[in-house]
Order: sequence, then C-alpha cells, then structure tokens
Amino acid sequence: MPVLDQPLEQLVQYTTSTPKPANFEAFWKNGIQELEALEPEISFTEVDFKAPYAQCRSMHFTGTGGARVHARLATPIKPAKEPGPALLLFHGYSGSAPSWIEMLPYVAAGFTVAGLDCRGQGGLSEDAISTKGNTLHGHIIKGLDDAPEKLYYRNVFLDTALLARIIMGMDTVDANRVAASGGSQGGALALACGALEPRIKRVYSQFPFLSDYKRVWEMDLDQNAYVGLRDYFRRFDPLHKREDAIFEKLGYIDVSHLSAHIKGEVLMSITQLDNICPPSTQFAAYNAITAPKSYLLYPDFGHETLPGANDAAFEFILAL
Repeated sequence: MPVLDQPLEQLVQYTTSTPKPANFEAFWKNGIQELEALEPEISFTEVDFKAPYAQCRSMHFTGTGGARVHARLATPIKPAKEPGPALLLFHGYSGSAPSWIEMLPYVAAGFTVAGLDCRGQGGLSEDAISTKGNTLHGHIIKGLDDAPEKLYYRNVFLDTALLARIIMGMDTVDANRVAASGGSQGGALALACGALEPRIKRVYSQFPFLSDYKRVWEMDLDQNAYVGLRDYFRRFDPLHKREDAIFEKLGYIDVSHLSAHIKGEVLMSITQLDNICPPSTQFAAYNAITAPKSYLLYPDFGHETLPGANDAAFEFILAL
C-alpha cells in the first residue's frame, strides 16, 4: 500500500505537533461564558421545500459579535409522546448546510435535525466580526493578527455550541440524546461541538480539518484547504521569525487540543492516503479523545467519498 504519512503503528500513538497555548482552558471557558451571556434572538422562517413527514424551516440566531447565524431545521410533523433525539450536521469548507434530502432520513427516524451554515461561507450566515490583517486564501488566518478572540474559527466553534444549546432547549428534544456529525471542516466542527457542549452524546467525524496545523506545514501540505498558512508566511513572515508564536496562536482553534474535552462516544472515519487532511492530523484529534471511541480505517482512500461510511454513521447515530 502506498504510504503518505507515518505507518499505522506510529499513527495510533501520534500526538499533535501544534503547541497548546498556556491559557487554552481559560480561553475556552471564557468563550462559553460569553455564550451564556448572549440573547440568541431565535427566529424561524418557513421554506418552500415540503416533505410528508417533516416540517422544514430556516432558523436564525445571534452568535458572538452580533452575527446572525443561519441553520436549516427539520423536525418530525407527527408529535412523539416523549421528547426525541436530535442531530447537528456540519458542512465541509466553503459549503453550506446539508440539503433537506440529506436530513430527511434522520427525521424519518424521529430526529430533530439542524444543519449549520458557517459564517461567511456558502450559506446564509453573517460573518460580522471585523479583524485586523490579511484574510486572503481562507479563514484559518482570519484574526491571526488580532486578539485570539477574533480568530474566525473561535467564533464558528462557539456557533456550534450555541446551536447545540438551542436544539437541546426545545420541548420536543431530549437533551441527553443529541449527536453531532460532519466531514472535513464539518468533522472538525462536530468534534469542537462535542468538546464545547459536553452533553453531546455521540460524535461522528470524517477526516477532520483544522487539526494539527504545524504537522500540515511540516509535511509540506499547507496548500488546498490549508493554503492560507503558506500564503500568510510568504507575505508576513517570510523568514519564519514568528513561526512559534503563530502556531501557538493557531493552537487555540486546533481540534487536536479541543478533542480531549469530548465526553460522548466518538466514531471517526480516517483516510490513510489523504493529502488534504493528512492521516497523522486525523489521528492527532482521535488520539486526544479520552471518551469511548472507535474508528473506521480506509487505507486506500483520500479526501473523497468513502464506501459504507454514511451507513455506518447512520447506524451509530441511531443507536443514541
């Protein structure tokens, strides 16, 4: 088998290369406290899409920095006798919330399903936080020249936790039966959601993005989804004099650090020939998890459709 990264016996032991800021725990504690002080101002709008067993609506809420954040919400039409399970879905980089068709199998199984639009990407959410410095070639570097609280992904991560709280607060939802799921960027957001909202009971994450930035750079894979890293150094630190400080700041928004806070059970799909989100970075997140966990290994696959993965995720989530 071709080898892109370390052999499997090393990958299963690998820990992150990205430094963890000394005040990492306090930073995220303060972020959660900020959420608790927010008035989310939730609103719902009917949509044209109809399904015989699902009510489909647009939902907006106010997140950090006053941004109006959008999510698709699909709920069972037939009321259940007891509050039921819920699923939070997170999309890949530059995309938008999953289509209604992707959400409906879970609604048919009795789930309330919410799909988040990430700020300033392909959906309807606002990116309202202004920052100093460069934003060219991707959101990883947005806020890198400003206070850590201005980091783009810090606020997207908090959006996932706020969405979880909103869904858990619905009368029709059992807050103890909520899952999070996604692939690539969505895989990272599912992990972040599970870390920042510890009541999340199950997390499915497929080849997560936003994990172990320094390892990506060391492997010379700071391109494609990570091209912002290379561009930033070329423009603003060509001699890498600030390299240590830059990677430490990125450590605030690195899921290889956040994943240690997950309390729910985790299933990951890991791809061994992935040159977008290298396998060592996927294992960096997986190996940090101390909660019950397992993974599906795809030795011959990269960042692509994985046979059987959606079925495995469906069965895993339905077992809530």
